[in-house]
Amino acid sequence: MAYVIPAPSIASVPVKGAAAGDHFPVHRIYCVGRNYVEHAIEMGHTGREPPFFFLKPADAVLPAVEGKTATMRYPSLTQSLHHEVELVVAIGKGGKDIPAARAMEHVWGYAVGLDMTRRDLQNEAKKQGRPWCIGKGFEQSAPIGAIVPAGQAKVGPDTLIELKVNGTVRQTSRIGKLIWSIPEVIEHLSAAWELAPGDLIYTGTPEGVAAVVPGDLLSARIEGVGTLDVKLADR
Repeated sequence: MAYVIPAPSIASVPVKGAAAGDHFPVHRIYCVGRNYVEHAIEMGHTGREPPFFFLKPADAVLPAVEGKTATMRYPSLTQSLHHEVELVVAIGKGGKDIPAARAMEHVWGYAVGLDMTRRDLQNEAKKQGRPWCIGKGFEQSAPIGAIVPAGQAKVGPDTLIELKVNGTVRQTSRIGKLIWSIPEVIEHLSAAWELAPGDLIYTGTPEGVAAVVPGDLLSARIEGVGTLDVKLADR
């Protein structure tokens, strides 16, 4: 097949422990909103509301190799860039209307990720009743560490998820505090979209989201999965 313009490259994420050059190709990025109770409260909501989702473009990923620091440009238009640390689920087997009882059969692996948010732009869009893609779906808005195959990861209710900024803890919680569990998220997602190999699911962030500025070092980790270090650069 010939293209009339150069075809874009496929976004991908390195795989932990794989042969050099082996990557996980990214199809879509789904994100779960307000999936920890305390974060829902700090965003002005309460209770176990039905799950809702938003998407980021595949090339929003900013892959990082464990042990090395990735550099993220401070994005344009915003004066309030917020961090949101999240467990990322990598889908290896697609499907539609996947029941929660079978959902884990579709999980290829896990990673630690950051859902970076232009909070001021998101909040303004909310006030005007407009879509808030501009607050979530910009370049480099989805930093992510190497993906760990599911059989090598250790993820359970007591798994620690944590983010430090310049060495100070900003966010800390346990995966068991997810309002909607990973199987439930996959069940709900696959009812709305047909999941495909290469999909990434950012499963939600705990409380403690806050602004960061150029020069800050963000250090995220999830026990049994890995770490992610991102340095914020000037625009």
